[in-house]
Parts: sequence; C-alpha cells; structure tokens
Amino acid sequence: MRAKPLVLAAACAALVAGTLSSPAVAASTAAPKAEPSAVNAPAAFTHPGVGSSQAQLDFVRAKVQAGAQPWTNAFNQAKNSAYASLSRTPKPRAVVECGPYSDPNLGCTDEREDAIAAYTDALLWYITRDDRYAQKAIQLMDAWSATIRDHTNSNAPLQTAWASSSWPKAAEIIKHVYGNWPNSGRFATMLRNVYVPEMINGSNSNGNWELSMIEALQGIGVFLEDKTVYDKAIALYRLRVPAYVYLESDGALPKTVPSQNLNTRDKIVSYWQGQGTFVTGLTQETCRDFTHTGYGISSISHVLETSRIQGIDLYPEFGERLRQALGFQSRWERNLEPVPSWLCKGAVNRGLGPITEVGYNALHTRLGIAMANTQALTESRRPAGSNNLFVAWETLTHAENPS
Repeated sequence: MRAKPLVLAAACAALVAGTLSSPAVAASTAAPKAEPSAVNAPAAFTHPGVGSSQAQLDFVRAKVQAGAQPWTNAFNQAKNSAYASLSRTPKPRAVVECGPYSDPNLGCTDEREDAIAAYTDALLWYITRDDRYAQKAIQLMDAWSATIRDHTNSNAPLQTAWASSSWPKAAEIIKHVYGNWPNSGRFATMLRNVYVPEMINGSNSNGNWELSMIEALQGIGVFLEDKTVYDKAIALYRLRVPAYVYLESDGALPKTVPSQNLNTRDKIVSYWQGQGTFVTGLTQETCRDFTHTGYGISSISHVLETSRIQGIDLYPEFGERLRQALGFQSRWERNLEPVPSWLCKGAVNRGLGPITEVGYNALHTRLGIAMANTQALTESRRPAGSNNLFVAWETLTHAENPS
C-alpha cells in the first residue's frame, strides 16, 4: 500500500529537513502530528516482505541487469565483499556470549556476520539467479539453526536483535522465492525458541537497543506469520519512537516510555545524555554519538518499510519523526558549520553510518519531500555498504526505488 502524504506533505511544504538553526527556529516550524491509528498485524502476510518487497527486488534486478547506476556499483560492492564469499565457512555456536564492549565476544561477531552473509547471498541470488548463492545462504542458516540454543551475558538482548534483524531478510527470499530449503522449519523453530524470548519484553536501556529488538521481532513475526509477535513489535514501536525522536509539538520535554520511570526533568535530561535543550529532530542518543543514533534511526526506518510492505502504512504517523531525525543528524554529520553551544555542549561525535537510504527513499523518492541535508549526505556516500552489525547494502535495495 503506498503512503499518502497527509500530514507529511503539509508539514514539509515550507520546511526542508535538517535546516533548523536554533531552538527558536525549531519552535516556530513544528509540524502537526498525525493522529495514531489502531494497527494490528495484516490479515495475510506478504512474502518476501521484510525490508524489501518482491517489487522492490525486481526493480533492483532490472537496474543491475541494465548496468544502471548507482545500483551496479552497489551490486559489485556487495558481490566483492567478504560476506558474498562462496568459500565462507559458517561458525555456529550453541551458546553465544556477548558482554559489554564485546568482552567477552564468544561467537558474537561470527553470528552477526554469518547472518549478514546469508542475507547478502540471498540478495545476490535474487539478482543473478546463480544457485550457488542461494545454497550458501541455506548452508549458513542451516548451520546456525542446527546449533544455537542461547545467548548470554549483558549484551544478549542486543546481540539477539542484531543477528535476527538479518536472518529473516535472508530467509524470506530463500523460502518464498528460491523455495528449495528442506530445513526452513527448523530455522523457524530457532527464531521462535532462541531469539524471540530474549526480545519480546523490550528493553529499558538506550533507545537503539529496543528499536533494534522491535525491528527483529517484526521481521520474525513476518517470517513465522505470527501475528502475536508482530503485534508486540508494533506496540513497543508506538511507545519507543516518540520517546527516541523529539518534536517540538511533544511539549517542553520529550515523551517517555512508562516502564523507565523517567518522571522528572532531571531524569529525562540525564537519559538524553545531559542535553537540556530539546529541538525538533534531536534524538535520545544524539549527544552520546551519531553511531548509536544511526542504529536507532535505521531501525525506525526498517520497521516503517516492512509495515508498508505488509499493507499497514505507518509513514503518516511516524514519518515526520523519521524525516526530522534524518535531517537533523545529516546536517551535523556533514560538518559544514560550527556546532552551537546549546547542542551537546558544542561538540558532536560523528559517524552516522550507512543508514539513510531507506528513510530517504521512502520520504523523498516515494512521497516527494525535499530533504536537502539528508539528500546531500546520502548521495555523497553511495554506495552504502554494511555497518557489520545489522545494516547492509541499502543503496542496492532502496536507492531511488519507487516500488
């Protein structure tokens, strides 16, 4: 279902994303919010339908076959990466243990990268129809589904989320397009029994944790055709996104997730990394660093895209927060002007990562919204590669993709 401009079109007519220069300007240009709508899982799930639809994948395949840019360069980037190696050996573990700052790292990198590799191989199979890539994706997924039983230590929820954001993207293409996958049922059982329990109750840590968990739960819900899991993801999303991206129309203070008990201004400012001036587009982690902020923005965009593919469009409700988050971060990521003293005490830690393509394509290509800073940043960094955690090849899949 294609998004209708609704609030987004009106809000964006006079304002280019990311051009706010001060809190005073931010206060004068706030956009009205879309009214929330009751959203449940679709009556029937669409496959392949996690991250990219079949129409989107067909668009990409045709562009690569025609040698068109930027898709051909993006395809070659993926094909020439270590993730696409047909000699890759899976490295599954029964128990993946992930501590803070990757200490310990017992299978954490191996799991995430095998999941990205499976997705990379699935994409390359779709574009080339070279069965070797599909068989490599299956080998990777089968190795892990035959082995893994648990995730442990403090980063287990985040590790689970990152890996299982990629697994369903691969599995959707292989099961529903390639089709010859005898152990797909065992893979489904792995997702249900090993991954879902670690994430289903969300997280009260920094917002990128729960947003990644939401993305993973939604993708698993699609692959399993499990409406309960899918609905839980959307319920968490409805609370977390407004608490992650601030709009001036929220009021003097950002929204909060009730379970976090952020019931005073001091608590909220502390949670927002010491930032006490709130302006449209600021995120809960902007003043921590742009890398973690990018994780959160990426998951926000991924959930919106998968929801649209599944026929229940959330862009009218959440697209303005995504637009403003992209524009604000893109402006300061570009490093073309001094950071004002009111923002993060006058210094930001850049490194947004390859995360802008999905949201930019949805809002600019499909909805026609001007996004000057996001556009400049996105186009200057093509082709967008992988962050080696849960984002991969989004210039290939989403650049200028109207489907």
